[in-house]
This record gives sequence, structure tokens and C-alpha cells, in this order.
Amino acid sequence: AGSGAGADMRTEISTAAAFVTRLLRASGGVGEEQLRCFRECLQEAMREHYKHHWFPLVPSKGSGYRCIRINHKMDPLIGKAAGMIGLSHERLFQLLPSELTLWVDPFEVSYRIGEDGSICVLYESPQPGGKAAKQLESRTSCKEEWRIGRSSPSKSYNMMTVSS
Repeated sequence: AGSGAGADMRTEISTAAAFVTRLLRASGGVGEEQLRCFRECLQEAMREHYKHHWFPLVPSKGSGYRCIRINHKMDPLIGKAAGMIGLSHERLFQLLPSELTLWVDPFEVSYRIGEDGSICVLYESPQPGGKAAKQLESRTSCKEEWRIGRSSPSKSYNMMTVSS
């Protein structure tokens, strides 16, 4: 299941890693080759970190664990990837927003810059096994209720026609 889970979170992880890489690129001073390496290292670190904390059926489960955060403290995953290309935490603080929260959840990646910033969605996809299945479930239960609700009156109605 390990590789399966990895494959499932590939889009979310690459979206998140590409976003942080874009932030670094925008601040300038980091070469393309370094950025590419940074992105790959960050993806790898995230994959490793999220491996047993990825629940497509309960996307919010483990959200705090997967949350990438810079808040006067460098997120360890970003710090690790930056270390691979020789960027110190001090340098990262100069290059990246001092307040950044990045939520990497199944089917949705979103971020907020600043503590009171608005939350922006970077990636959103319908849940293949999650929401859809839930909708179907509720749809069937609605249908059942509807059938149950409808069946009693129609039954008595039928009985009346039979009896008359």
C-alpha cells in the first residue's frame, strides 16, 4: 500500500512543493538548478513525512501533521530541502514569507500568508473515493427514505382501490 498511497498524493505534494519553489524563485537569488533540486528534495521529504498520514477517505485526518508552517520557525521539511541546496534557515527567512501556512490534504492544497491572510486554494479535486462515495451513500439513503416515505401512502392507496 506504501507505493499506492505515494502515488495518490503525488499531485498534492508536487503542487505544494512547486508553490514553495515559486515563492523562492520570486524572491530571486536562487538558481534554477538549485530550485529544481529544492523542489525534488521537498517532495521527497513530504512523501516520507506523509507516508502513514494520508487518509483519502478522511481527508482532514492528520491535517495538522501534514501542515507546512513557517512562523518565526522554519518548517523542518522546507529546512531540510533548503539544506540540501545549501540555503540556511536565516536565508530562507529572508526569501520566504515569515508567516506561511500550507495545508496539504488529500484532494486539496491550500495556503495562507500572514496570520490573518485569506486562505487560497492551490489545488482542488473531487474526491474519487471520498466525497463521491459519501454522496452516493447519502443519495441511496435519501432514495430509501423517499421510497419508505412514499411507499406507505401509496400502499394504503392501492389497498383502497383494491377494496373499492
